Amino acid sequence: MIIDVHTHIFPEKIAESAVKSLADRSGLTPYHNGRLEELLKLMEEGGVDYSVIQSIATNPRQNIKVNDFAISLLKVPGIIPFGSIHPELEDWEKEIERLKEAGIKGIKFHPDYQYFFVDEERMIPVYRKIFSMDMAILFHSGVDIGLPDPVHCTPERVNRIIGEFEGKKVIFAHMGAHLLWDDVEKYMLGKDFYIDTSFSVDEMEKERAVRMIEKHGTDKVLFGTDSPWKKQKPYVEYIRGLGLSKEDTDKILGLNAEKLLL
Repeated sequence: MIIDVHTHIFPEKIAESAVKSLADRSGLTPYHNGRLEELLKLMEEGGVDYSVIQSIATNPRQNIKVNDFAISLLKVPGIIPFGSIHPELEDWEKEIERLKEAGIKGIKFHPDYQYFFVDEERMIPVYRKIFSMDMAILFHSGVDIGLPDPVHCTPERVNRIIGEFEGKKVIFAHMGAHLLWDDVEKYMLGKDFYIDTSFSVDEMEKERAVRMIEKHGTDKVLFGTDSPWKKQKPYVEYIRGLGLSKEDTDKILGLNAEKLLL
């Protein structure tokens, strides 16, 4: 079982323009055009059983449409869509309930794009509502190379409200916080929440990646790529090449996510 917990696609009409805009901003080269059909082909090529789609409402006006797209993906075999909640959406409680009733299993937050700090008081009721519905949260965490400072989700800020997250269905992307791995080791590793490997595990020395994974605990590490910015097949092979035991590798590649999401 291989589950990629961190992928991105867009509605057909805007897929290419959305990916191009993100590529121009970040300087990254995408591996596909942002369409569902292309992701499904790459999943087959890489032996990936499920991809979790992480959509983001970058303003409250588009929030309902973003979630309508996520709900439309529920019918696609092998796809697990997450919804999005913008902090300024007026009826956020109602929208969380709508997502839950539709069958959505989690919410993606990108604090940099959505202009909030992870430890803001106004966000605590939102997190608690999501967790009360037995839904997961995935946070973009750390530096987004396409966006300017400040970084809105840092290990130090997470640590300030750690009690809200430990023991909950929460995932901090990019090995805890992209490019802030010293602080991840200081504040986050070993705590009772998940981190994913997306766009980070291969951006550090292998020795450090293995140390961080083992320190956090292989039961709490999830395979993610950040597709279309990383390609699934070589990323699977990279995880298998870290030198972890087969049991731990299988946990990371899919068994942990299977327990969390299926």
